[in-house]
Amino acid sequence: MKTNLSSKITLTKIPKRFYHPANAYEHSVLARFEKIPTYIYESIDEGSASVAHHIADEIRKSSRESRNFVLALPGGRSVRCVFNEWIKMYKKRELSFENVIVFLVNEFYPLTSEANSNLAHLRETFLNHVNIKKENIHYPDGFMNKDEIYDYCRRYEQDIDNAGGIDYLLLSIGHNGRIAFNPPGTAISSRTHLVLLDSDSRKEAAQRFHSIDNVPSSIITMGLSTILKAKNVVLLSWGAGKANDVHHTTEGKAGDNYPATCLQSHTSCQVITDIQAASELTRISRPWLVSSCEWDTKLIRRAIVWLCKETGKPILKLTNKDYTEHELSELLALYDSAYNVNIKIFNDIQHTITGWPGGKPNADDSNRPERAAPYPKKVIVFSPHPDDDVISMGGTLRRLCDQHHDVYVAYQTSGNIAVGDEEVIRYCEYLRDVCDRYTKDETVRRKAVEIIDFLCNKKVEGEPEIADVLFMKGTIRREEARTAARYSGVKDANIRFLDLPFYETGTVQKNPLGEADVAIIKQLLQEIKPDQMFVAGDLADPHGTHKVCLDAVLAAIDDLKGEQWLSQCRIWMYRGAWAEWEMDHIEMAVPISPEELRFKRNAILKHQSQAESAPFLGDDERLFWQRAEYRNRATADLYKLLGLASYEAIEAFVRYFPV
Repeated sequence: MKTNLSSKITLTKIPKRFYHPANAYEHSVLARFEKIPTYIYESIDEGSASVAHHIADEIRKSSRESRNFVLALPGGRSVRCVFNEWIKMYKKRELSFENVIVFLVNEFYPLTSEANSNLAHLRETFLNHVNIKKENIHYPDGFMNKDEIYDYCRRYEQDIDNAGGIDYLLLSIGHNGRIAFNPPGTAISSRTHLVLLDSDSRKEAAQRFHSIDNVPSSIITMGLSTILKAKNVVLLSWGAGKANDVHHTTEGKAGDNYPATCLQSHTSCQVITDIQAASELTRISRPWLVSSCEWDTKLIRRAIVWLCKETGKPILKLTNKDYTEHELSELLALYDSAYNVNIKIFNDIQHTITGWPGGKPNADDSNRPERAAPYPKKVIVFSPHPDDDVISMGGTLRRLCDQHHDVYVAYQTSGNIAVGDEEVIRYCEYLRDVCDRYTKDETVRRKAVEIIDFLCNKKVEGEPEIADVLFMKGTIRREEARTAARYSGVKDANIRFLDLPFYETGTVQKNPLGEADVAIIKQLLQEIKPDQMFVAGDLADPHGTHKVCLDAVLAAIDDLKGEQWLSQCRIWMYRGAWAEWEMDHIEMAVPISPEELRFKRNAILKHQSQAESAPFLGDDERLFWQRAEYRNRATADLYKLLGLASYEAIEAFVRYFPV
């Protein structure tokens, strides 16, 4: 069973020489806009392994020289694969940590429980699995008295100095360029200090604490001066969601409004990324500015869209001069004139637009993204959470139903941890009152009262949810999903809740994808044998559930690829909750009228538990319906900018071809 097929999706064929130059000269030419040495790997595992092995070599070297090795570590997720690699080396007796001294980069303050602390996370993911001496582990105290903070921070700096200074410091980039939670405006001279967390930082931390209300108000963190004093700094950044941060950090103007840019002045700093996180770097996103290119239709489309934005002109008004002045003379040489390039790309983008996402029956489909036959089609929409279907493709979902296709919606996870306790209390109070009025059976009433009492008086922060609470939260999301799908036109019999087992841990931390998850998807596919599938390709999802759900579907498809029906099935990937497809990738664009956009908004609003009080809204202050409308309108505006028809909104899709 292949469980990581999403990592094989390459929408843009990037020549290896752009992210893995053959020599130092090639690297200097391609990376000339980058102010920090940046190394790009094909996957998180490959990049993490490279970092882990390099630092392991340094640890061994210091051990041979009979000296300590001082390592500063953050408490986030970006270093987990590095930790896993070190643990493997330790268990194989290839590496000892006996001479390693660890300093924790930051710790939340004030803590009420150690369970959610960075120290607890570091112990769980790394420290408890290797032979670092207990006395060699240093960390800020999240429980100290407030009047001790200043002296404690000063002593923490002294402890670092006494240890000989930090040999290697691992970091990741947070919202608005935060490093080690130092916010915009932090002085370059800052040392270990207390930082009050703003709303964005607290939202970033909400996943650890299950709710933003549980996140401590502050954090004790190493300052920018402390970071810059480290002998070596490694900045790890993974996934498409970090692409803008990597670009700004490495190519942007240094300034205190974006703290990570201070690393541009460090004499031994490296940025380590995967291709997705590096996607906004000039050598990856606009390679024509640094070298000659291997032009294909997607790269040409990206270049033309960029040129339209740079010049403020629609496609058909671009001139030879525009191409020449913006380093795109290669295209003129290939196509003889701007007109020839313009008309090719205009027609290419024009053919992505269709009001018939399931295919228009009895029509010439040679220039349409979806086939005319068969009609009607059996369609499955896979939704990772119980609301991703309407958030990301609510207009298309309604259009498919209105055009009489046999549409199924399969909700892959229960979404039960993404419901606030107050929602459960409200539903249980309703249940208690109904029992008081209509029945003398005490069983249901007693259970409702027990749940209310537990949530109000007995729940311990950081512990997994109990089964009864998970059931109530899952039920709330299930009925909201059913209501929204029914409102969109899906038949009740076609609404399926898969409740994939990997998700059902009761905590934010989920299990790895397993055979049981894939078997559930396979059973559904073999039952329905769809002609068309829609899956979530929104890999920028900060919580990782979308990726696991996509991997589950792709693994099932891989296991079934010998089936005749599957060879005739088209698979479309949607985005929308966290990001949108770039124009060079869009292969189907479904226009949405103002009335359809209103219907989509109403469908999203059926998910009442995911409004303002939802625990995991991410670092975007807007509600999901606002994000969806913004992205759909932005896509329509881009089509208009390029000189195509003007629509209220557009939902975009990219086709997936099984590996």
